[in-house]
Amino acid sequence: MSNERRVILHPDKEALAAAVAARFLTKIVDLIDEFDEASVALTGGTMGIAVLAAINASPARDSVDWSRLNVWWGDERWLPAGDPDRNETQARAALLDHVALDPARVHPMGASDAGLSLDDAADAYAADLALNARRGHVPNLDITFLGMGPDGHIASLFPERSGIRESERTVIAVRNSPKPPPERLSLTLPVLNSSARVWLVVAGADKASALGLTLAGASINEVPAAGIEGRRRTLFFVDAEAAAEVPENLIDPGQFWTRADDIAD
Repeated sequence: MSNERRVILHPDKEALAAAVAARFLTKIVDLIDEFDEASVALTGGTMGIAVLAAINASPARDSVDWSRLNVWWGDERWLPAGDPDRNETQARAALLDHVALDPARVHPMGASDAGLSLDDAADAYAADLALNARRGHVPNLDITFLGMGPDGHIASLFPERSGIRESERTVIAVRNSPKPPPERLSLTLPVLNSSARVWLVVAGADKASALGLTLAGASINEVPAAGIEGRRRTLFFVDAEAAAEVPENLIDPGQFWTRADDIAD
């Protein structure tokens, strides 16, 4: 199937997180059954962590053979290991510490107290990606989760910054981020777009303008989310507030999704 972009609407944040969790569990079981493993890149943020918590709370959680899942991160805040503001720390508390993952398959980005500089940590993560690549410089990512900021940023790729235009490196060091903390690590847009499926989970009225611009084909430099395009599917899971400026003809109500539809991708 060629790439398609769809907007799937849910009434509120709670319904949104639960629906994305259910879809993830269904898809990841099928991927592991077919390929004996699956790979996912996680995100942070309120909704990214809410989805992980909903996965953990789902009765279907233990239908997944978690030992076959490879876990990566799209970006990370340059803070000490275990800091409560690190995406890794939040993901572990919400889900990862509650399931039987193989530690060798979990790939957190570097921490500021690990003895590496920010640039060295970016190089180290790029090397880890390459080491686990079947071809090229990155692993085969089955699902990449992303959030989106009110300014349209994704991962730690911000508007009007050089990071969103990076095409050679797979991982970049981010300095002077407009959103704290100022130093971060991030996958680059080509890596994010190498994922078979990119799932953006977007909620809140403050995201409505950026989401509308994203779907209207705004400049990637001005609205980084406009540059997202997974190889097979790019899905925008949104709540009613975030969808306020999305044209109705682009919205595919969540209740129309079927399991057969997802397996077909």
